[in-house]
Amino acid sequence: MDRRSFIGNAAALGALGLAARPQRLLAQAVAPLPFGSAPILPVQASPDRIFRTTVCLRPFRAKGPRLEVEKIAGKRVVHHYGHGGSGWSLSWGSALDLLPLAMADAPKEIAVVGAGAIGLTTAITLQRAGAKVTIYAASRFPDVRSARATGTWSPDSRVAMADAVAPDFADRWERTARASFARHQSYLGLPGDPVDWTDRYNLFDAPPPAAGNRPHVEGALQFVELQARTRDLQPITRTLAPGTHPFRVPFVRQTTSMMFNVADLAHTLETDFLLAGGRFVPMELHAPSDFAKIREKVIVNCTGYGARALMRDESIIPVRGQIAWLIPQAGVRYGLFYRDVSVLSRRDGIVVQGVGMDDSFGYNDANESPDRAAAEQSVNVIASLFVPPTTA
Repeated sequence: MDRRSFIGNAAALGALGLAARPQRLLAQAVAPLPFGSAPILPVQASPDRIFRTTVCLRPFRAKGPRLEVEKIAGKRVVHHYGHGGSGWSLSWGSALDLLPLAMADAPKEIAVVGAGAIGLTTAITLQRAGAKVTIYAASRFPDVRSARATGTWSPDSRVAMADAVAPDFADRWERTARASFARHQSYLGLPGDPVDWTDRYNLFDAPPPAAGNRPHVEGALQFVELQARTRDLQPITRTLAPGTHPFRVPFVRQTTSMMFNVADLAHTLETDFLLAGGRFVPMELHAPSDFAKIREKVIVNCTGYGARALMRDESIIPVRGQIAWLIPQAGVRYGLFYRDVSVLSRRDGIVVQGVGMDDSFGYNDANESPDRAAAEQSVNVIASLFVPPTTA
């Protein structure tokens, strides 16, 4: 599946056949679905339930993530950044890929710069390889860009441009994705559900395309599409016939996908890192020469979008994404996608995100200011799917 299949094999709860009386409304809403999925409750999609709006700039590189060694200020710096919209999804496998570069001289101590998704998983992976690790960072969760991620398994989300990657990129990507998927499974069932599985529903007003969930857009940027290589990791997508689902739209696809409760996952990773002897050191770096401030001789640079300014690396292109956060809702445990709006219910809030007609949406837009009007528009799209309860 493409990113929008991952973040939104979605649905609306609009055709729950809601009756006038609240007690019947509840009875119908929580009734088991005939196709065997978990009970579905309607999302309380209302602008007055937005408690915050956040913007994340994804660090996209046309060639894909940068894993290279460079000598800077007398240090051996291993660059590890530029994962586009796939940072959480590819984090563990990418960290394993950089191990040979970071551990080439068997260093006893290694510095990691950056405390986001890539920084934390890299630090833990290095610890497990036997190194003593210190993370240097200007910010930690929840003040890093990784905290504003959608939180869905999307390993090929704007990770590279189709005409710019090396011939072996697809093979390397598949290895990384599979390794990450396997490691993420070890976090299932832990307190706080840092990693979980949820049902996703895609809703269509018209017959959907035969492949994917969105029609082809002429002239759109051609990002790599590699999801077919890991099709076996994703439960089969089912088309639900009319009358076999509770939705008011005529066409529905349903599947199940892995998701990240980002606040819980970040807390779990930080705890694991500290329990293994790691430590955080507040430090702000402004130029490559600032690597000289770091005591360790081997440094792994996991600064994500921040590497554009730090390394003067203009190969990093921002891809803007905005989330309207709705108050968490008990019993709502699914994702849906309708009219270019994605919804994913997490423990820390219900993520509502307008994603545009194709993956070029937000490309090369470095504006990190929230757009309240756009947030409300996305929420209203979802609100339109539900019959409001009455008290008559």
